[in-house]
Amino acid sequence: MTDNDPSVLEPNDGTNVGGPETETETNSNEKAYWSENIRLLWTLMAIWFVVSFGAGILFRDFLDQFSLGGYPLGFWFAQQGSIYVFVLLIFYYTWKMKRIERKYDLDD
Repeated sequence: MTDNDPSVLEPNDGTNVGGPETETETNSNEKAYWSENIRLLWTLMAIWFVVSFGAGILFRDFLDQFSLGGYPLGFWFAQQGSIYVFVLLIFYYTWKMKRIERKYDLDD
């Protein structure tokens, strides 16, 4: 058999599967995935900042004119509300990341 014989199969170690087109497609897919992931993280961190720092400190005087459970709303956000929002953001993040991973075919 010669080197150019198409019936001879070379061992495939997985490094050249699909050729350059698939590699480019994978790179763009990875970039899109990470872009969406980072955008989600920044959005959720901004929401958490606004709720914890904004509602608990910056807008406290305005929010204190309202009450929740007998406590001024600004105080409530500083003590309890930001924690509740943080936990809700964690659940939302896991739900959204599962959807993003399915979109890019990365789910387990």
